Parts: sequence; structure tokens; C-alpha cells
Amino acid sequence: MNVVLWIIQILLAAVFAGVGLAKLSQPKEKLRDVMRWVDPVPPSQVKSLGAVELLAAAGLVLPAATGIATVLTPLAAVGLVIVMIGGILVHLRAREQQTTRDGRRTEIQGAVACAVLLVLAAVVAWGRFGPYAL
Repeated sequence: MNVVLWIIQILLAAVFAGVGLAKLSQPKEKLRDVMRWVDPVPPSQVKSLGAVELLAAAGLVLPAATGIATVLTPLAAVGLVIVMIGGILVHLRAREQQTTRDGRRTEIQGAVACAVLLVLAAVVAWGRFGPYAL
């Protein structure tokens, strides 16, 4: 199970490092093409969310890999659970407002992706706080 947790941690870290860097480095106008939910959100909040995601990505792997402040790993996972709850709510709220060019509603896909990431982060939090603590 320890190996499974490491795989999940690395996968989550890669995903959140990627989206966090994108939110930090790209202007809101460019993000809007891929992440339609950013439209009503102020640019400072998008950048802040990117910073939180990037810090959480580091927190999932670095403390566990170095053996320093290992309690930060499950705390980062809990933080991502909270962020993903917010992500699900944002995607579901935006669902009625946004459609693709061909008329399909895509925000439900974003909510499902957030739900999958939430479950993976919850597994890491449970495992690293509980029976497979570092």
C-alpha cells in the first residue's frame, strides 16, 4: 500500500504542479480558452489558486521524500481535498452558463475530474495520517 500511496502522491503532484504553474504563468485571457470557469473570477484569485496548487504539489512529495516535516504530506492532501470541493462547486455552478461551440455542456466533466482528484487526495490523507504514516 505504501507504493500505491507514493504513486498517487506523485500523480497528484504532477497534475497540480502543471495546473498551478499554468495559472501562475498564463494571463487570464489565455486560460479562458481551456478553463472557462476563470471568466467571473478576478485574476488575483486565479493566481492565488495556482500558488496554493503548486505549494500542495510540493507538499505531497518533498516532505515525504526528504523525511523532513513529514506531517506536511497528509496536510497538503487535506488542503487539496478542500480545494477540490471548491472546484466541484465552481464547475457545477458554471454548468448552466457555459457551453462549447457545438452546444455541449462541459463543466460537468470538470466537476467529475475534480471529484476523482478529491478521492485520490483523500486516500493519501487517510493513508499518511493513518496506517501508512511516514
